[in-house]
Amino acid sequence: MTIRVLVADDQSMVRAGFRMLLSGEQDIEVVAEASNGLEAVEKAARFHPTVTLMDIRMPELDGLEATRRILAGDDAARILILTTFDLDEYIYDALAAGASGFVLKDDPPEQLIAAVRTVAAGEALLSPAITKRVIKRFTRIPRPAPPKEVDELTTREREVFRLIAAGRSNAEIAQELYISDTTVKTHVTHIFQKLHLRDRAQAVVLAYETGLFEADAPAPGDEGAVAAERHGGEEHSP
Repeated sequence: MTIRVLVADDQSMVRAGFRMLLSGEQDIEVVAEASNGLEAVEKAARFHPTVTLMDIRMPELDGLEATRRILAGDDAARILILTTFDLDEYIYDALAAGASGFVLKDDPPEQLIAAVRTVAAGEALLSPAITKRVIKRFTRIPRPAPPKEVDELTTREREVFRLIAAGRSNAEIAQELYISDTTVKTHVTHIFQKLHLRDRAQAVVLAYETGLFEADAPAPGDEGAVAAERHGGEEHSP
């Protein structure tokens, strides 16, 4: 199945670079470009891309509001935020808006291509550094009570959810809990269904927003705070 991509960035050279990079892949097609957030929303509705590469800083409508509007019109849409590490203040807001991951504009080409494929498959992509910043942000904000649906999780599902929030891959969860990868995937699917989550990115947001596993969470500077999905594609299971 061809991955249809919309590239939204106010810099024409950036758009051209992504088009050239992605068009060289047999399974990826750049179906449209947008130079501002309003155009991104309009073209997402018109072309129904599998993945939208969304710059945050754009004229007329920024990437955060464009992300919200696109997902309001199509909750199956996948948004991959284009960013740089100096945009800390936007990371949480983009995740809360429904973005499935982040890539750096200067990432190696193979990582950018892998990121598009990962998000197109319905999975989340968060680098370890970004995950740590999300955790740090959540230590400074008031926390609402966890949703009542959390009570519907089985004991094993809560264990798996806790490890997802800690950034463990499916393989690591299987090893830690002494269960098979297939069983882990089944638990992850059930967790997402019960809590109405689209992917691991939303799971991380929910866990840290509510402080659900606060006692188990790694400290903001802990090198053990790893990605909800490994940047670069070590494992991309649900």
